[in-house]
Amino acid sequence: MNDSITLYVNGEEKTCQPQTVLPELLAQQGMNPRLVAVEYNGEILHRQFWPETIIQTDDRLEVVTIVGGG
Repeated sequence: MNDSITLYVNGEEKTCQPQTVLPELLAQQGMNPRLVAVEYNGEILHRQFWPETIIQTDDRLEVVTIVGGG
């Protein structure tokens, strides 16, 4: 039995296990949580809320990498 849920990251369909929190999902996707900003279902999600954000079916995330320089 497959207990995974479907979500969308940067427009691409992805899956994860139920009860996955946002930082864990980012790590699973090969992203460094310290170097990204996240829009969660159309709203910028402040980093302080990431540990309590549990990924739900059909969530939509836009993840951008923070790039330094000028």
